[in-house]
Amino acid sequence: MALTLEQLNTSPPSELLAELGGLYEHSPWFVETALQSRPFASLAHFKHTLVQAVDGAGRESQLALVRAHPELAGKAMVAKTLTAESTNEQGKAGLTACTPDEFARIQQLNADYNARFGFPFILAVRGARGLGLNKAQIIETFERRVYNHPDFELAEALRNIHRIAEIRLNDKFGVEPTLGNDVWDWQEKLSVHSDPGFAEKGQLTVTYLTDAHRACAQRISHWMRDCGFDEVEIDAVGNVVGRYHGATPNAKYLLTGSHYDTVRNGGKYDGRLGIFVPMACVRELHRAGRRLPFGFEVVGFAEEEGQRYKATFLGSGALIGDFKPEWLDQKDADGITMREAMQHAGLCIDDITKLQRDPARYLGFVEVHIEQGPVLNELNLPLGVVTSINGSVRYLCEVIGMASHAGTTPMDRRRDAACAVAELALYMEKRAAQDGDSVATIGQLNVPSGSINVVPGRCTFSLDLRAPTNEQRDALARDVLAELTAICERRGVRHTLEETMRAAAAPSAPALQQRWEAAVRAQGLPVFHMPSGAGHDAMKLHEVMPQAMLFVRGENSGISHNPLESTTSDDMQLCVQAFAHLLDSLAANPL
Repeated sequence: MALTLEQLNTSPPSELLAELGGLYEHSPWFVETALQSRPFASLAHFKHTLVQAVDGAGRESQLALVRAHPELAGKAMVAKTLTAESTNEQGKAGLTACTPDEFARIQQLNADYNARFGFPFILAVRGARGLGLNKAQIIETFERRVYNHPDFELAEALRNIHRIAEIRLNDKFGVEPTLGNDVWDWQEKLSVHSDPGFAEKGQLTVTYLTDAHRACAQRISHWMRDCGFDEVEIDAVGNVVGRYHGATPNAKYLLTGSHYDTVRNGGKYDGRLGIFVPMACVRELHRAGRRLPFGFEVVGFAEEEGQRYKATFLGSGALIGDFKPEWLDQKDADGITMREAMQHAGLCIDDITKLQRDPARYLGFVEVHIEQGPVLNELNLPLGVVTSINGSVRYLCEVIGMASHAGTTPMDRRRDAACAVAELALYMEKRAAQDGDSVATIGQLNVPSGSINVVPGRCTFSLDLRAPTNEQRDALARDVLAELTAICERRGVRHTLEETMRAAAAPSAPALQQRWEAAVRAQGLPVFHMPSGAGHDAMKLHEVMPQAMLFVRGENSGISHNPLESTTSDDMQLCVQAFAHLLDSLAANPL
């Protein structure tokens, strides 16, 4: 019989240890430590307390925990001495039925890994959905992680141990993250659509108004109808818009959503998570026959990434009246103008101006998004409340020195353009770190027509500077540009500078941010505040209405814009529950 939260909070510790002692392999004392913090508000609260017990145990105890785990397809499996839990997990992953070649490869990886780290490779083989990774995925992960830094790999092993414990705990309590699974499945099904040249390689790329992009729009619109939205349309720029009406005809709307286009060879969750989480909430409202005092509008924004045309935030920009007519004449790499692409897709260009929303008709805009960074992952926290979307400024720069012979030009006579930029890069690293949340990046660096035996006479590079407030961003930019000037003067070189983009910071509206905070606490989780270093559609809506965001933890160090981008169905479940709590909060206590 499945355990209940009441039993967890009231049963004698000895009885609970008998049931739950195997959550952490041969290490029941972590459960024993966590139980001292009873009562628990939720299963998520208990899971977080278990994480804290391991975090507080010290490095030696953590190493002992890792070493208590068996190797994958290792000696314990062959000797049939695995615990029942490990036998079940490795069996579901197919590791008990390896081919001789697969078994030999895993044995070699086990040996290499142990020699490098001194502990066994740990992987939650039931995966982010709980159904089990296949052998190819396991071997690929093994091969990638064997090159990690030892400190990072210990932390990664512990994160996988926590995931193993989470799945085991779900089994003990008979818990299935059904809503999270549905959100996961929607994203998996949508990811089958990819642009030519990438689809054949198994890579996900969906750029504006390609066949794959339009197929995504159709599929999202069909799912919205299945969820019970009252109105569903694909608008004049390709946004997929679903409306779930409020209890009264003139009720205001809460606006939410994110984008469904992707970067090239990107991940499945960037943007799309923010469409499917609120869709799941609408479906549950519809199933319950429930109407809110306000309407709920969910938008799958057609374009955010700026991959096919230089028109970033086209989808959300159209909703605030920021669609630039000159964009229509831009050409993609194949010479197709945006106007031609829109006409081919059957969009009515003349209706674009009609898409602008009246802010007075909306309570505000909220967005959930995968974090796209390592912070929540490192803290072992499923959710984070965003305080502000960083303001940013970008430049394209060139340093001009003097090309000269690499062998005959003494070091104190050189006017080396590349060295000047290298010095700037090191300065930026230190300067941005002074602010904590500021970041500075030289993402493009090139020596045009460079030769191995020539002192660089020219160096082109980009600057990307971001900070949570405009004032902090501007101070960072002033210091970096002043240092660039000083470096050039000292080195006898000169520079050019072109500002290519400037975006204002978008601080979260306090009233909406507080609703997200309450929603996180309602899951039994601590509230963690963080800025967003990445830009989001919420930045555009912020120009006309209050906005606030919620982040969901990413797996694989939170990597994004990468095929390894991932999150778990359990974390998605918590996100859906948090979103539902926000809706209930707004229904009970309007803004």
